[in-house]
Amino acid sequence: MNYGKYERVTSLLSGILMTAAVYSVFFVLPVMKDDSGNALDTSFNIFYFHLPIAIISYIAFTVVFIANVQYLRTREISWDILARSSAEIGLIFAFLVLASGSVWAKHIWGWYWVWEPRLTTSLVLFLVYAVYLLLRNSIDAVESRARLSSVFGIVGFVSVPLSFFSIRLWRSAHPLMFGDSLYGQSGGGLEGTTLQTVLLINVAAFISLYIALLIYKLGNEYLLENIEELKNF
Repeated sequence: MNYGKYERVTSLLSGILMTAAVYSVFFVLPVMKDDSGNALDTSFNIFYFHLPIAIISYIAFTVVFIANVQYLRTREISWDILARSSAEIGLIFAFLVLASGSVWAKHIWGWYWVWEPRLTTSLVLFLVYAVYLLLRNSIDAVESRARLSSVFGIVGFVSVPLSFFSIRLWRSAHPLMFGDSLYGQSGGGLEGTTLQTVLLINVAAFISLYIALLIYKLGNEYLLENIEELKNF
């Protein structure tokens, strides 16, 4: 498959949306205020990057899960390549979730790290997929590597819903922005068209970035596959 034309289109779209996202956060957002009318610290603006990055990490690892299941069902190596590619991208985003969350935590709580449910499960999520990629790199046989990593990826996927629902299952210092928790806390959400629009722009920007990176990665992986076939010819 020729990924060149898709790379150009998705890269251009991603560049436009990311530019719009950054501009909207720094130049469009109004001053945020709490329930008492006091202006919030501008560090809250990191939320508009932090949440979309977290969403992309969940999407990337969900793609890994689906690809792992499909590989075990069909034994087609293309599914294994998709799983590997998405896992590598997802791990980068999972790291950025931890990094951006730590910066935000420093401004809110005064510490870069607190052992509370959301941060802890996010770290577990990162470590699970770091081990997933280490496992892949430790096995030379193609079929054995694909089979074992698929099983590990399917089992390890439990860390994704665990991370997502953590602040709804247990009391957490992490703010709950949307929905309700089992212990009665309700998310305040984002009120106002401007705030919601800026968040949607950022989500769209990071989704387009993930797609662009995935297409670029898949193109490289298939190119490497072709090179290996030529070497063995």
